[in-house]
Amino acid sequence: MAKGLALTMGLNLVDPKHYGGWSGELNACEADAEDMASIAKSKRFEVKTLLTRAATRTQVTRSILNAAKKLKSGDIFMLSYSGHGGQLPDLNNDEPDAQDETWCLYDGELVDDELYALFGRFARGVRILVFSDSCHSGTIVKIAYYQGTAAVRSSGIGSQAVRYRFMPPDVALRTYRNNRKFYDKLLKNIKLRDAKAAVKASVLLISGCQDNQLSSDGDFNGLFTAQLLRVWKNGTFKGNYKGFHKAIIRRMPPDQTPNYFWAGQQDVTFETQRPFTI
Repeated sequence: MAKGLALTMGLNLVDPKHYGGWSGELNACEADAEDMASIAKSKRFEVKTLLTRAATRTQVTRSILNAAKKLKSGDIFMLSYSGHGGQLPDLNNDEPDAQDETWCLYDGELVDDELYALFGRFARGVRILVFSDSCHSGTIVKIAYYQGTAAVRSSGIGSQAVRYRFMPPDVALRTYRNNRKFYDKLLKNIKLRDAKAAVKASVLLISGCQDNQLSSDGDFNGLFTAQLLRVWKNGTFKGNYKGFHKAIIRRMPPDQTPNYFWAGQQDVTFETQRPFTI
């Protein structure tokens, strides 16, 4: 019988000691993590949830590696992240835009190359389902888009300014400079450059937005997670992953389009299953 493990993470702030005095406060990330945990539990996953201060680099890495040790072909690992997205300079030359994307964990950023290296520890045939309700600043063109979009959304009459889940470029640069020795060791690691290509498991990621867009925070849930919950409708959704993704998109504004892509070995059977099926 297949086994299901889940790790849900939500950070309403980060440690300003690491991020150059920036705490990046958000409203709804912990609620997102708890709601994703509730879905997983309803489908009989064994669930671990890490909220804000508990969502450290060590705890997240250890939890993913523990899942990799326990799961075998046919099993499933669900990973969800709600929090800020960031970027660091690509020093091993594996990114076309010269930037590595990150998740902003409480005491430091987790680089995308590191995440793929962790996925590489899972056995072939394991299904990995990833939800990321965050966004990433990018090239100068992307940053200009972000700033323009933020200005438009924040100007709504009678509404509060929209809060976004991305690390501002000045904070990203300051964080990198203040912790350069730590990050350069990761960013220059040639072994991490090929981590994505070495993934044997089947990784399906549904993210909160495209690379050149922003993910919005909210009062109760992030915008992406809120629409995911509405589509899931306490388990009454009957379609497959592609249908799930499309149904979420239909509820989203035109400037935030959830992404859908594969890493590792694409698994057609996995893709055609009802979401969260063990």
